Amino acid sequence: MKNELVVKDNALINASYNLEVTEQRLILLAILNARETGNGITADSKLEIHAKDYASRFDISNDGAYKALKNAVLNLFDRQFSFKEQDKKGNVGTVKSRWVSRIKYIDDSATLEITFAPDVVPLITRLEQHFTSYQLKQVSQLTSKYAIRLYELLIAWREVGKTPKIELEDFRSKIGVEDTEYTAMNDFKKRVLEPAIKQINKYTDITATYEQHKKGRLISAFSFSFKQKHQPRIEKNVNAKRDPNTPDFFIPMTDAQRHLFANKMSKLPELSEYSQGTESYEEFAIRIADMLLEPAKFRTFYPLLEQLGFK
Repeated sequence: MKNELVVKDNALINASYNLEVTEQRLILLAILNARETGNGITADSKLEIHAKDYASRFDISNDGAYKALKNAVLNLFDRQFSFKEQDKKGNVGTVKSRWVSRIKYIDDSATLEITFAPDVVPLITRLEQHFTSYQLKQVSQLTSKYAIRLYELLIAWREVGKTPKIELEDFRSKIGVEDTEYTAMNDFKKRVLEPAIKQINKYTDITATYEQHKKGRLISAFSFSFKQKHQPRIEKNVNAKRDPNTPDFFIPMTDAQRHLFANKMSKLPELSEYSQGTESYEEFAIRIADMLLEPAKFRTFYPLLEQLGFK
């Protein structure tokens, strides 16, 4: 799998919604396709998802992928989400929106065609201030819809490795638990929280734990701590002083390192030739983080990385 970067505005990360695993995966693929157009998208843009692409990315059979795309036509159009939005006067309101304004399945080519709703488009394209990004492969093996949402909520706090307290009602809403589901705390922990933590710890790049907070005798909130898993370096017979001119020179970086140095590099005049016109520093940093996964680009940028303190 390529190192595809999923990028969402934090308003969308913190939104409240209930999507099944299949529907979340389709939304993620559509977000990737929107980024890969290179020209941006509008509320009229049609994004295609092919069944074979879905099957290969999430390691399922072609038949399973065909059914997933067909069922999406029946269900995804009706799905809604809500998020907080601040107007120019600083007033915060709750917006309720559909995910898509149009969806079509083309049987002959086993292709799903999606058009995002107007409120969604800026949340995946206009990333001028606060956004969260992660590689699609980190959630590709998660089969719990709650695990995918919990991973996104955690990774938004990547820089500090822990979340603030999240009130129980807010937490349930954000990860997609309906008001009538798992109302007993034992059921909630057994069916939702603990399986999600287990999958995150097994399949993603972080290891997470949770702490419960009480008001009196009742659990009223949760907070989470997580650490980046150790990524073993590939040992090579090289001199102590590394030579970036060696054809196979490449030093794997953690996600945290890539995003840290990409943010610094996006403001360097030396990289202006890689910038795309009117994109913001934040958008440029996302693309640089992507480029740092490519050995050839890494070798090109290595002198700048050294100047910025990468060792």
